[in-house]
Amino acid sequence: MRCWKTINVKKHYGLSRLFLLSSILMIAVFIISYISFELTRESGQSDSYFALFLSAVVLLYPVHKAIHFMVLWKYRRRITLVVNRDWAFFPLFLLRICEPIPKTRFAVSLMAPFFILNPLFVMGGVLLPVFSHYFTAMLAFHCGICLIDFVYVKNLSRSPKSSYIEENDDGYEILVPLPD
Repeated sequence: MRCWKTINVKKHYGLSRLFLLSSILMIAVFIISYISFELTRESGQSDSYFALFLSAVVLLYPVHKAIHFMVLWKYRRRITLVVNRDWAFFPLFLLRICEPIPKTRFAVSLMAPFFILNPLFVMGGVLLPVFSHYFTAMLAFHCGICLIDFVYVKNLSRSPKSSYIEENDDGYEILVPLPD
């Protein structure tokens, strides 16, 4: 296989720009979803179970990463979990792809948390309108987390269909099979 392209979104966009875009997305999603739930809600809001809400917010990122990993379960021997403790309070979980995996499976794993968790938050806000503000906040936070995943998917969408993904120090490499 040969390298078709290397993608390093953090170097291309910069961490500051990604954080800013993520923050803007979170605010926009919160405003739109909060107003939507307010227009459909008939009862008041409750601040009960705030500790449970905070726990859910803290667990949202590890659950997001676990969903990425579950989609790639078939390729678990090709992936290593790295815990980055640059931030003492909040460790980052990184899935490192050591051996090539198919591009389509990798793209599905990037999009899976968005399409699994976000409908749950919307359903929670609809079914439990008293706690819709909690579900709105979790929906917005999760959309912000998903932004970088969709930036990677956007970059992968331009690559050949039969390509594979592998990771190195420079970012993700898109590998294509050599012609026979």
